[in-house]
Amino acid sequence: MKKLPNSAQYSLAFNVDAGQSDLKVFKDVIAKAGGFISNITEKQDGTCIYEVDNSGPVHAAQLQKRVAAADIRIIAVWDVTFKLHEEGKLITESKSPLCNASDLSRAYTPGVARVCMDIKDNPRHVYKYTIKNNTVAVVSDGTAVLGLGDIGPEAAMPVMEGKAQLFHEFAGLNAFPVCLDTKDPDAIIAAVRHIAPGFGGINLEDIAAPRCFAIEKALIEELDIPVFHDDQHGTAVVLTAGVLNALRINGKKPQNLKAVVCGVGAAGTSCTAMLIKLGVENIIGCDRKGILYKGRPGMNEVKERYAAMTNPDNIKGDLFKALSGADLFVGLSGPDLLHGEDLKLMRKNPMIFAMSNPVPEIMPEEARPYAEIIATGRSDYPNQLNNVLCFPGLFKGALQVKARKISEKMKMAAAEAISKCVADRELRSDYIIPDVFNRNVVPAVARAVAETARTEKLARMV
Repeated sequence: MKKLPNSAQYSLAFNVDAGQSDLKVFKDVIAKAGGFISNITEKQDGTCIYEVDNSGPVHAAQLQKRVAAADIRIIAVWDVTFKLHEEGKLITESKSPLCNASDLSRAYTPGVARVCMDIKDNPRHVYKYTIKNNTVAVVSDGTAVLGLGDIGPEAAMPVMEGKAQLFHEFAGLNAFPVCLDTKDPDAIIAAVRHIAPGFGGINLEDIAAPRCFAIEKALIEELDIPVFHDDQHGTAVVLTAGVLNALRINGKKPQNLKAVVCGVGAAGTSCTAMLIKLGVENIIGCDRKGILYKGRPGMNEVKERYAAMTNPDNIKGDLFKALSGADLFVGLSGPDLLHGEDLKLMRKNPMIFAMSNPVPEIMPEEARPYAEIIATGRSDYPNQLNNVLCFPGLFKGALQVKARKISEKMKMAAAEAISKCVADRELRSDYIIPDVFNRNVVPAVARAVAETARTEKLARMV
């Protein structure tokens, strides 16, 4: 079995109390056991904390066993990831101090009543005098969490907290995790409708298909604030940004491409729709049963609609039949579906967007001999397609102008803004998408989204 690479997600912290000679022994033990010391913190008490990346629980146990056998004084060992999550990753902070009775009378009773009545008389002032102005609800039922599947609302909380962190860190927005203990679409719609007055936008997250489509559609129709299912549209926006820049490199035109989308769930359906808007006319979708085509038996309503808008030649067969003569592969399915030799079926220098996480449909090393442009969802390879490039800036722009909804044109504007964050002088096959920590991305996306909302007359604030 192939050894997985070391990863920060499995990092162990060793609090070591030792002299210089013992520390050298410790470092040698870690190196020989295949660990990687990613960070060293010297404490005031003279001890050191070493963070050691490893490849998983088995490897972590081996590291601890080797260190214990070396007779080095270890004060404590802990899992860095679990430590980070202790008692949650979010807190509520007050913007105004409450130091005396005057402060309290303004922030709460009796002074707060004046502000309440002002909002009652001027409903739009809710944006001026409350947190709604800058706040997003991250809503999930825990049925399609990352690569984990249906794990329930409690187990989904760490992911939703993390999403709220990203909103705050990258866009300066407030965000709250709202995990609902129901899988009933009508109950989810009702719950979000009832909490909507306190939020400027709704980010739907990790809700399984096909229910997610109906939930989002209903909420967009019922609410007058932006509703955005990031698993669908954030993925599609970032994919489109990557494709735009890939086309800048190879000079191909969208209308001349043949694209294969492997995995036609929430993300695959939205990615396909956005590629069509980009101008790609020949797209073939595949699921576990093979190519989707008009009239294929056993398809649900969503897949029937998908088949109706794709596969213009009504080709039948498996994934490898679909790949024949294709220019672009978009993977949103599962690990290790393709091997390097399979890419020979495609046209010369195909574009490979293998986005399944944590293991893509084909590893970049295997695809490299056959493809110049390769993108994945992983942070340890070039061209990481990460939704954090989209949703913070998109919501920031929408909330800045108090948009009533997020339109298709706003999504395309976001994709184009992301792509333009890679300058011509920077653009190359291993850099078609900005780094997630590129601080130019959020402002660029926010500006583009806000301007498009104004143009489409979806903005309350011009």
